[in-house]
Amino acid sequence: MAKKKAASEKAAAKKKSTTQKKAPKDDKGFEVSLWDSANRLRGSVESSEYKHVVLSLIFLKFVSDKFEERKAALIAEGKQDYTDMVEFYTMQNVFYLPETSRWSHIQQHAKQDDIAIKIDSALAQVEKSNASLKGALPDNYFSRLGLDGSKLSALIDAINNIDTVADKEEDVVGRVYEYFLGKFAASEGKLGGEFYTPKCVVNLIAEMIEPYKGKIYDPCCGSGGMFVQSLKFVKSHHGNTKDISVYGQEFTATTYKLAKMNLAVRGLSANLGDVPADSFFKDQHPDLKADYIMANPPFNMKDWRAADELTKDSRWDGYETPPTGNANYAWILHMVSKLSTNGVAGFVLANGSMSTNTTGEGAIRQKLVENDMVDCMIALPGQLFYTTQIPVCLWFLTKSKKVDKQRGYRNREGETLFIDARQIGSMISRTQKELTDTDIAAVAKTYHAWRGEKKDGVYEDQAGYCKSATLEDIRKHDFMLTPGRYVGAAALEDDGIPFETKMTEMSQTLYQQMDESAKLDKVIRKNLEVLGYGK
Repeated sequence: MAKKKAASEKAAAKKKSTTQKKAPKDDKGFEVSLWDSANRLRGSVESSEYKHVVLSLIFLKFVSDKFEERKAALIAEGKQDYTDMVEFYTMQNVFYLPETSRWSHIQQHAKQDDIAIKIDSALAQVEKSNASLKGALPDNYFSRLGLDGSKLSALIDAINNIDTVADKEEDVVGRVYEYFLGKFAASEGKLGGEFYTPKCVVNLIAEMIEPYKGKIYDPCCGSGGMFVQSLKFVKSHHGNTKDISVYGQEFTATTYKLAKMNLAVRGLSANLGDVPADSFFKDQHPDLKADYIMANPPFNMKDWRAADELTKDSRWDGYETPPTGNANYAWILHMVSKLSTNGVAGFVLANGSMSTNTTGEGAIRQKLVENDMVDCMIALPGQLFYTTQIPVCLWFLTKSKKVDKQRGYRNREGETLFIDARQIGSMISRTQKELTDTDIAAVAKTYHAWRGEKKDGVYEDQAGYCKSATLEDIRKHDFMLTPGRYVGAAALEDDGIPFETKMTEMSQTLYQQMDESAKLDKVIRKNLEVLGYGK
């Protein structure tokens, strides 16, 4: 009987492996269609809540597909006796799922009234069975939301169409997550910025600092996008992802869970601290010295501490205490305190950070410049973020500008590169701009050439775009770091037409327009008289 059952399971496993649906590798609209169908089912649920519903279900589908794949492989290898042993899954980085946590169980009961409870129970069991997911999954979320059962059932059907593991070359679920996080950020408005940084901005930071090897840290990691992009960078440059380790922290509990799920679906292990917590008041990595820091802190955060709190904190040693009215410089000094000897930090801040002199901020910036920590400043074009029209910039800080033969860097002591990138980028919608891969490569190449990397050619200042400034130059500008002050205006291309000729043509055009305006004025006066409103 046992042999018959084993043979049956083996045949089923074989059948499954040959009938699995092919992931839509070449279908660029695949995630778009999924988003459309999922969003149609949203009903009255707020987008901020709905993202946890959708992304949790996609997570469940993904870990279930991975589980079934591994189980089928065990059976195919004749190891059917081990299909319920957790170790045989964890050894392959697969989460073990109790029967009631599997997607097949959820789908089988999708039409029942208590499906929300069953999903909550499934997620709880997945978390309980896998220590690395501790604190990662929503807790009784589906039951508390009181979702319409028919809509939840339809959403399960929509997500059921994703075969997350069929194509080994395509990170299908990672692609879905990335697309959905971006769409949710766009639809949530201001709040969305708390968990999502536009992909092109993250890409630019990664391409600039090149996080090949060492510890990567994000003190306000949101959904973990910086880490995902770092790993992609390493893979795309044929590096080894095992050479980097990931540390992060996130304050918002739901976003902390989102980050854990986002990293888990991509097979990335990270230390996000034991709990979601405030980086200023409950630092989860007090002894960390990171080789790379990538961050997008909340812009211009007010009242981040009370007047009598953190006044003697060691992270501000050597600097003024950051003011209570804006956390920008607290974030900067927090990151400086976390940098290793040769570490580099790249982060996003509002443009005001480059020139503010409010309550000691100018003094902190001056000290950062005098300590020769500012490696590069980039002014970005507007409209890159879903959530704010505030113009933003990128800061790049380092603790060492000395020669680095291993990485091909020249001695840059006493120098800072300014790049004015406000004119690059392309509009992708009526309200949003994006940096293309070409834009990103061009800016990164400018920085790398300036650092002395031979592969990127010889650096030269370009009026209106980039300028290598000395400490004395920055002092003359009162330690303001706005790139536009240093790069100057771009030279206008000479069209070869003499000034007199141009002036004559423009004057004639202006006179013609003035004559036309006078004629129109007469017509308007006449019409007003006809209507009884003459002067």
